[in-house]
Amino acid sequence: MIEVKELFVELGDFRLDNINVAINKNEFFVLMGPTGAGKTVLLEVIAGLIPVRKGYISIGGKNATTLPPEKRGVGIVYQDYCLFPHMTVKENINFGLHYNKIKKGIAKDRFKRLVQNLNLGHLLNRLPTNLSGGENQRVSLARALMIEPLVLLLDEPLSALDHRFREEIREDLKKLHRDSDTTFLMVTHDFAEAISLADRVAVMNEGRIEQTGTTEEIFRKPCSTFVADFVGMKNLFAVKFCGTEARINNLTIDVGYSPPEGCSYIAVRPEDIVLSLKKLDSSMRNAFSGTIKGLIDRGFYYEVWIESAETIFKATITKRSLFELALSEGMNVFFSFKSTALHLF
Repeated sequence: MIEVKELFVELGDFRLDNINVAINKNEFFVLMGPTGAGKTVLLEVIAGLIPVRKGYISIGGKNATTLPPEKRGVGIVYQDYCLFPHMTVKENINFGLHYNKIKKGIAKDRFKRLVQNLNLGHLLNRLPTNLSGGENQRVSLARALMIEPLVLLLDEPLSALDHRFREEIREDLKKLHRDSDTTFLMVTHDFAEAISLADRVAVMNEGRIEQTGTTEEIFRKPCSTFVADFVGMKNLFAVKFCGTEARINNLTIDVGYSPPEGCSYIAVRPEDIVLSLKKLDSSMRNAFSGTIKGLIDRGFYYEVWIESAETIFKATITKRSLFELALSEGMNVFFSFKSTALHLF
């Protein structure tokens, strides 16, 4: 559906550098990365709003590299809605029909379906200034989908909404995608959105794509130290390998196999570390003792910082478990993790 090959774009000091990505028909594809990574730039390049210096873009099997935006078959939704303030909800939704030849009967049925699916029937005669943020975003989605684009581009559509509206619009996006033949390409910073919505994810950094895969692959099998850090793999260490072991300061970690050539880092997710007051009798090959150096309240859980051999490990634990174990700073504890929980880079 969307194919980008060897794409180079320059915008002042910033550039997209050798972007290659293929997005399948009717896929929900998500672009993630830190601020300034180039996610919105890539979105707008695909939309035809930013010219390409070098490379190739195909949309629906058609070379779109030099096509103007209105001929690419794309709709775009921004976080700030971009609705016409002087037009009613109904007029905003139907605006694209002025530039797209759609039979009257088809347009009428599509309008009815979108209004029903997005619960906009009681708002059709209102102006955008009289709507909530969530309602405005629903109107923006309906307007973009009214022309039934091949691709819907979404630039952080939920970031300006409060928590309640964000969850509602997320469910709307799921339903709209499920009920249409449109390919969705969304930019977001929110891991929950990616996990909930995405079929696949691409992680960007400084104008490059670092990794593409399913959410499971991205979060559980990051391919680089950058991706590991970005997805919250907080225990990331430079190590020296010796056979099947990795050494950090005076700690020896059993990796379980000889690492590929070039590996010099290991990582383990905080939730894969098991805390205990006594050494566990288990199959986990890596078990150490340490001292609690910090207890950080993260809302739904606590992050526990444990120092062992001058190395800080971070583990997560539920509030209930924290109180049951009566953990406090300065306590000596044991922590364990499986060799299979380790990631090597």
